[in-house]
Amino acid sequence: MEQKRKLTIAKGAAIVAALPFILWAYETGPDPGVAGVPNENGTCAQSGCHVGTANAAGNKGSISIAFANGTTYTPGVKQHLMVTIADPASTQQAWGFELTARVASTPATMAGTFTSTDTFTQVICSTTNFQIFRPTPPGCPANEPLQYVEHTTAGYQNSRGHSGSYTYQFDWTPPASSVGNITIYVAANAATIAQPSAGNANPNDHIYATTFTLTPAFNCTNTTPPTITSIDSASAYGGYNYFASGTWLEIKGTNLADPADPRLTAASNPGQWTSADFNGVNAPTTLDGISVSVNGKPAYVWYLSPTQINVQAPEDTATGNVGITVTNCKATSTQTIFNRQALAPGFLSPTNYAAGGHQYLVATFTDLVTYVLNTSTGASFGLNSRPAKPGDIIVAYGVGFGDVTPSTLPGVVASGATTLVNPITVSFGSTPATVDYQGLYVGFVGLYEFYITVPSGLANGDYQINVKQNGVAVPQTMYLTVQN
Repeated sequence: MEQKRKLTIAKGAAIVAALPFILWAYETGPDPGVAGVPNENGTCAQSGCHVGTANAAGNKGSISIAFANGTTYTPGVKQHLMVTIADPASTQQAWGFELTARVASTPATMAGTFTSTDTFTQVICSTTNFQIFRPTPPGCPANEPLQYVEHTTAGYQNSRGHSGSYTYQFDWTPPASSVGNITIYVAANAATIAQPSAGNANPNDHIYATTFTLTPAFNCTNTTPPTITSIDSASAYGGYNYFASGTWLEIKGTNLADPADPRLTAASNPGQWTSADFNGVNAPTTLDGISVSVNGKPAYVWYLSPTQINVQAPEDTATGNVGITVTNCKATSTQTIFNRQALAPGFLSPTNYAAGGHQYLVATFTDLVTYVLNTSTGASFGLNSRPAKPGDIIVAYGVGFGDVTPSTLPGVVASGATTLVNPITVSFGSTPATVDYQGLYVGFVGLYEFYITVPSGLANGDYQINVKQNGVAVPQTMYLTVQN
């Protein structure tokens, strides 16, 4: 539907009011009120719109939204949203949507404002009876308090011919102060390209609708810049003075996080991210107003405290010295320079995991609960353990080993088996071992695991575990105990 058509309907409101409300739903985007909000006009799965099949199990499609801050919002802080409509049917090759944000406790109340970021989306305003609206306004007037964001003609045309899925993106600014939970309502159409001539009422369209709930993030009031005093790679994995893509960094200093943040005193895993902070499989780049920039790219924030932040370095191709800053709510630290390399491999081997003058590699058997240690040494650590025997398969853990195939970028939960692009070799002393698996640990972010077969012919004793990646030795001195 052309914009002229929308304006004509607005002018004819008196006539329309006397008739059942009609949703014209041409490819320029639907009229307001069809995002699935209770007591509004449905989800465009009705006569005069797209009809189609609404959320049928056989459609097997979905709507997902990539929220920049996971399932939280910071009052007044704009975030970029990406709406992806997916449908496996090869016939569905044209895509559209409508979305709005409402206060969860009162769905009739608007929550924030939208801004188009390209020509493929538009913002429309509406009265509460959905009869007056204007396309792409600079701001909604008081008598048109509801906002919706949806596709444009250009967006629809650009989506045509895309099979499988299509993504629209735009900005959303939450209310300036917390309004409690906010519900995002979104309805979408996975359409066929060939439409009937009358009203686009195509029963072959697939209409989907869902909601997302966002909770208010901790709203810190700090305005004092944080200070970085040191940066190292994760101390339990080597603690290097350099890093690579995907490396876990320990940033220490002062005023790094607000001491009043309730996350810091949570009963479980204090200071750490939770599943609620994730956007699907994507880790958060902002946690309670705290963010870290690594060479101008956002890092993934895992742990907060006033004196230490732990983050995963983002994907990057730069090498040499790069700048790192911490932003604490409204203030940013001065830049600290840290050396970036192509690879920075390190195995889990914390300094307190040592006995008798030997620093041990943390390894388990394939049950993942029994540790590879002399039994008495393990008991002194409070662990169930036994020495390894030749032929045993053991599991070791690491970070910073670089790219894998299939590709899984930093900040993404590993969803399947992968293989290191730059493989490692392992030996017990001078005796080579077989590495049966070397890739990311499924279900974790940035953690690698290695299944290693203990070589035959070893005598009893502690063996230094020597690891090379691309022929370069991993700079850690670690031991494992073998007992036939």
